Amino acid sequence: MISTNNLTKKFGDFTAVDNLSLSVNEGEILCLLGANGAGKSTTINMLLNFIPPSSGSATINGLDVVKNPIKTKEFITYIPENLMLYPSLTAMENLDYFSGIAGKKLTPTQLSNFLEEAGLQTNAFHKRISTFSKGMRQKVGIALALAKDTKVLLLDEPTSGLDPKAGNEFGELLQNLKNKGVAVLMATHDLFRAKEVATHIGIMKGGQLRQQFVADDISLSQLEKAYLDTMNVTEAMP
Repeated sequence: MISTNNLTKKFGDFTAVDNLSLSVNEGEILCLLGANGAGKSTTINMLLNFIPPSSGSATINGLDVVKNPIKTKEFITYIPENLMLYPSLTAMENLDYFSGIAGKKLTPTQLSNFLEEAGLQTNAFHKRISTFSKGMRQKVGIALALAKDTKVLLLDEPTSGLDPKAGNEFGELLQNLKNKGVAVLMATHDLFRAKEVATHIGIMKGGQLRQQFVADDISLSQLEKAYLDTMNVTEAMP
């Protein structure tokens, strides 16, 4: 569902993503770990076709995102670190609006069901988004993914700033989506959450995928060591 092949992005002399090849199948969650500037967000932005690659390719459901910018977005729900919703509208109104843009005409009952499935408290359905915490806003984003019957979920630092309870709830929502066959790519700094929710984990540095693991094959302490070892490698001078 998600793949990159030798994907590269250069900004002048700076290489943000360097010959990156990865894939995420249906029902898999790939968490990309790495420091700021590792290339995680740039990779997601190229998958969204927000920025063009310098070389290589990115595909969603087998379609090149550059050649099929509109069609590929039909399969995607994107939740950035700070999800942009209309603050003066309620959760129901936001979900109705954004699902309508995606071509879904839903009844009030259907909208309520998706918000409930996403874990939002029923007493918040008709409250303005301006009153919501980050975790509550993200649940509206998950509700949109459910309403769109999304095939691909792209997440950029979704657990940043969440308290442990909200982080745990978000992890449970990702597991539910995985079980529905959604392919998830998540950029994160959170090693604990990555180990908890991922099927696969990659460590990026300098725009490259330096290490990749099957999540079940590595413990949290081993993952932490691998991450620190990767971050501490001194780059050879050209």
